[in-house]
Amino acid sequence: MFCHDRSKAYAMTETSNQFKKAPKRKKEKARTVSVSPEMRQAYADLIKEREEREAYAKHLPANEKAR
Repeated sequence: MFCHDRSKAYAMTETSNQFKKAPKRKKEKARTVSVSPEMRQAYADLIKEREEREAYAKHLPANEKAR
């Protein structure tokens, strides 16, 4: 009977150790890439075109091939 109570107490301390906060990690240095203004503009245009295409396709009916 006494032994059973001890194992319960041990289980209680074991679970309290299980949910401790993890130590904070050091942040990695961010990598930066230098891009020419022309490349940056081309990328912005590409994203804008893709968003316009997705907005247009959103209103089209879905293909019903699974019949």
